[in-house]
Amino acid sequence: MKTKSFVNLYFTDDKEMQGINKKYRGKDYPTDVLSFSYDEEVPDGKFYVGDIVVNLDAAKRQALENSLTLEEEVSKLVAHGMLHLQGVHHEGDDH
Repeated sequence: MKTKSFVNLYFTDDKEMQGINKKYRGKDYPTDVLSFSYDEEVPDGKFYVGDIVVNLDAAKRQALENSLTLEEEVSKLVAHGMLHLQGVHHEGDDH
């Protein structure tokens, strides 16, 4: 039997992302995406993988810089966040 899993996606702006980044990572600047891993079973039997927070202000800037649509850039950021939730991190990350 397969376990049903879920991830929450949250979309925000530079200002709120800066506050989240400062509160949880001690970095006082906005970033494009953050992931918060939970890895726990919830009461209904589903598996809560974690949360992905996407900064739409950053996504808009990066889409323009990379000649992508906003949807393409957001998709890249969500995929990036999913990799972090699966344990793939940048060298030197304090995960």
